[in-house]
Amino acid sequence: MAFTGDTVERHSVADVAGLLERPETLVWVDIPECSDEAVTMLTDVLHCHPLAVRDCMQRNRVPRVRIYPHQQLLILHGPERGPSGHIHYLELDQLIGDKYVVTVHGPINPNLSIEIALRETDAVRRRLESGRFRPSSPYELSHAITSALTHGLEAFIEELTSDVWQLEQRVTGGHMGNPEAFLEELFQARHGLLAVRTMGALGAEVYGRIAALGTRVPAEELPLINDVVDQLNRIRALADGEREYLQGVIEFYRVRAETKMTIAAERLAVIAVVTLPITALSSIYGMNVIVHDTTQTTQLIVILSIMAVMSALLLTWAKRRGWW
Repeated sequence: MAFTGDTVERHSVADVAGLLERPETLVWVDIPECSDEAVTMLTDVLHCHPLAVRDCMQRNRVPRVRIYPHQQLLILHGPERGPSGHIHYLELDQLIGDKYVVTVHGPINPNLSIEIALRETDAVRRRLESGRFRPSSPYELSHAITSALTHGLEAFIEELTSDVWQLEQRVTGGHMGNPEAFLEELFQARHGLLAVRTMGALGAEVYGRIAALGTRVPAEELPLINDVVDQLNRIRALADGEREYLQGVIEFYRVRAETKMTIAAERLAVIAVVTLPITALSSIYGMNVIVHDTTQTTQLIVILSIMAVMSALLLTWAKRRGWW
């Protein structure tokens, strides 16, 4: 896309070289996948550093910033939930030059559609085409793209927070269901919050590095850089707050489970206290009282009375100890 004043034009990658020659024109190239044509454009038209081209072609697991004489490379990540609590890291690379911004997506997981990776750039594109947004500089366009990514991170935290609230209601209501499955849900939610927290924190470090190099960024663009740092730090703080809240839910669940186990153990101890002496007594006298040809009624009554008295005394003692 090319912007000249209030005019927005859509062009192919082959037109980029000519568009850059236009005065007062800002060019945005959005590359869903780094194809051979895109590599040729990055190398021959924009004269990107070979390391920058390599980073755009391969998957980068850690956000980073590369500062070159005529451009900057930013690598950020956004989240997408997968099965069994897995979090996909959707990579978004930005090349910022004097008159252009290039966004490169992926590589993405084959199980995900390309539309998922294009969410942030599509949102900015719709604003441009509707006339609601007209960037005056590459940094302003990059700020809009990164802000869209930040909004996606915030929406992801909102989704996880909804899950955390439901888990908390199940814990306090005592409706956990299968303990193993419930624990799996708890730790999946915590993993999601940890992942988005990491994305926000590392993204803030990347933009903090740009802000620290004030001489490489026009002074009038520094407020935009600092605003992105603030947005990403807020994402980190939100994720930290929800993660602490979820940790409290996990601790509450653990205490409740441990309390139930303690109560069960105490009741088993009462049963053992009551039954073991009786079992010992019956084992000693059983052969002499019950297995004869004739039952010795007097001894049987005495032994049963002793058992009853022992049970009553032991239950009274357990009650005084607070075991039941």
